[in-house]
Formats: sequence, C-alpha cells, structure tokens
Amino acid sequence: ADRPFDQLDPVEIAVLLVGLEELRHHPEVPFRVVINEAVSVARRYGAEDGHKYVNAILDKAAARYRQPEKAVVRR
Repeated sequence: ADRPFDQLDPVEIAVLLVGLEELRHHPEVPFRVVINEAVSVARRYGAEDGHKYVNAILDKAAARYRQPEKAVVRR
C-alpha cells in the first residue's frame, strides 16, 4: 500500500485485511468475487471514496496472488 495504516479509515483496513486473506488462502473464491464484496462493504461502511482505494489495492494483490486466474480472465 502507498499509505500507512494510520492514514486509512478503520473499515478500509478491516476490508483490506479480509480481502487479502481471501485472495491468499481461499483460491476457491474467484478473485472478482473477493474484490466486488470488499468494494461493496467499503462503499457502504467506509470513508467517502475509500472503496476506490480498496479496489485498487485488492486488484494489485490479485495480480500477485492469483496470477494464473487473472491471466485466464484477460484473454
């Protein structure tokens, strides 16, 4: 992340931690589902426009942790 945790909304921190856990350790859940659910929670309960940050971070994490799955989706 490009920001320290103390500059993030607590909801965004929680959403990012859960999303990263799912991306890393639950390959049975498609990465798009993980990102969509995280963005929905951040949009509803987080700071204004915080969902955009959550989306960007989890998208980068998906590229790292779900590289084969993301490559198939790009085709």
